[in-house]
Amino acid sequence: MRVVSVSPRMDLYAGGRRRLLPPVLFGLGVLRHLLRNGRRYDVVHTASFPYFSLLAANAARKRGGFRVLVDWHEIWTRGYWRSYAGPVVGWIGWRVQAACVRVPQRAFCFSKLHERRLREEGFTGKLTRLEGQYAGPPPPREPQPGRPVVVYAGRHVPEKGVTALVPALAKALEVVPDLAGEIYGDGPDRNAVLEAIQRDGLAGRVTAPGFVDAAALESALASAMCFVLPSKREGYGLVVIESAAQGVPSVVVEGPDNAATELIEDGTNGAVAPSAGADDLASAIVCVYNAGSGLRASTLEWFRRNATRLSLEGSLQVVLGEYASADS
Repeated sequence: MRVVSVSPRMDLYAGGRRRLLPPVLFGLGVLRHLLRNGRRYDVVHTASFPYFSLLAANAARKRGGFRVLVDWHEIWTRGYWRSYAGPVVGWIGWRVQAACVRVPQRAFCFSKLHERRLREEGFTGKLTRLEGQYAGPPPPREPQPGRPVVVYAGRHVPEKGVTALVPALAKALEVVPDLAGEIYGDGPDRNAVLEAIQRDGLAGRVTAPGFVDAAALESALASAMCFVLPSKREGYGLVVIESAAQGVPSVVVEGPDNAATELIEDGTNGAVAPSAGADDLASAIVCVYNAGSGLRASTLEWFRRNATRLSLEGSLQVVLGEYASADS
């Protein structure tokens, strides 16, 4: 394996939104590299986002003689682009995404939601849904006893909905007095999370320690009552699988852009809240609490039944088959 740097190290976010300059420079760097070295490659396998690198690969494709394979983790609707970036920049982003859909490619996606959207956006090429991304350890024989603790781990950005968790926990505590929360990670919404903990009088019951080492996070997750993912937009939801592998159910939120709901069988390995509103999210958390150890056992059994389908190894075998076909 050889790592090639094609653009400078830069901050990717400003004010909780992705900056435009880093992906543009990365795309230019990919174009320059492939124009010089493209004939060395049989296949260029890229993520669809941040788009400019995919457009660069397409621009160099004929000269290099390579095939282009693309991972589509998400397809944003025109409405979502508008809400995320405003009417002008959002329209430009949507048009750039549309240009990437038209690139000659072998496409992979990771959810039914985005498989459908890619077709709706006009993609007519070969498309495979790869459901497996889990590469962690095998599941334990039995789940650990659960603590009455709700865990979140991830970026503190608006689309992850982490600020919705604190008022939901405050509501759930009215029904489950011994409940607690642990909110891991960092990002531009972290101060809002800390302020909400103080405002709702949850200091000492809900903690937000920021980033912790992997061992500490794994231990916290394995013994959690549930993992809560209040995100309104997910292209897959790997953390749901990682939690289920430990027998830990997840709570996710219903929404038009949230593919993580596809990984939940309500009442078997978690719960789907109808919204990220405090009442709805709290109700789902309380349902998991009331289900007790039986839900932990069924969550672990759900993972075992689906382990082959959800494994990264299975997906990689499909991708490797595509690589091999480039030589034929």
